[in-house]
Amino acid sequence: MTLASPRVRMIRQIRESLIHLKQIGCTGFECDPECLDRLARLTALPATRTAGPESLSSIRADLGECTRCPLCRGRNHIVFGEGDPKARLIFVGEGPGADEDRCGRPFVGAAGQLLTKIIQAMNLNREEVYIGNIVKCRPPENRNPTPDEIEKCLPFIKRQIAAINPKVICTLGSVAARALLGTQVPVSRLRGQFQTFMGLPVMPTYHPAYLLRSPEKKRDVWNDVQKIMKILA
Repeated sequence: MTLASPRVRMIRQIRESLIHLKQIGCTGFECDPECLDRLARLTALPATRTAGPESLSSIRADLGECTRCPLCRGRNHIVFGEGDPKARLIFVGEGPGADEDRCGRPFVGAAGQLLTKIIQAMNLNREEVYIGNIVKCRPPENRNPTPDEIEKCLPFIKRQIAAINPKVICTLGSVAARALLGTQVPVSRLRGQFQTFMGLPVMPTYHPAYLLRSPEKKRDVWNDVQKIMKILA
């Protein structure tokens, strides 16, 4: 069998990359069927051949022992995310805290216990949803991640969302909402109304850690998750 020429291999890689970019919601690329079919003809690939969605395990493997930003220097564990790979609902937080960094799981501290209660109040359990973060490593002293740290890590949560393809996303706190929605509007103004990301409805709401400090805001979060429940129903 004759090996493909470097030119053919390059075009094949471009085609697969365009398909993947389309799946994860990127715009500004020629990903229409005509363009992809033209690339298929150039590489003698069947026009109907398409790349299937990534698996969470393949995304985790690609993340590896990540050193893409300085957060890697102080972490104990990467906190990739956990839950149902076919979840209808994804919660996206800001980043791991001390408890999460110690065990490598998202939302296991006091804020995580409150999130679990919120999930249970929705007549769900943690195993039925997916929980992830904008950044996978703990920022020092639980500070907000920097724009550069977010930029390096954001593609992974986008790929996780694409792989799961939920019915709805719930962002927890301002950092998550701003990162996904590309806005500087505070969560206090975003919450309560569905936004859109990658063609999916997004409900921004307060972070459980904020609710521990401001329990009077729990009513607002309950109103927000009731709207999510209507979509899931």
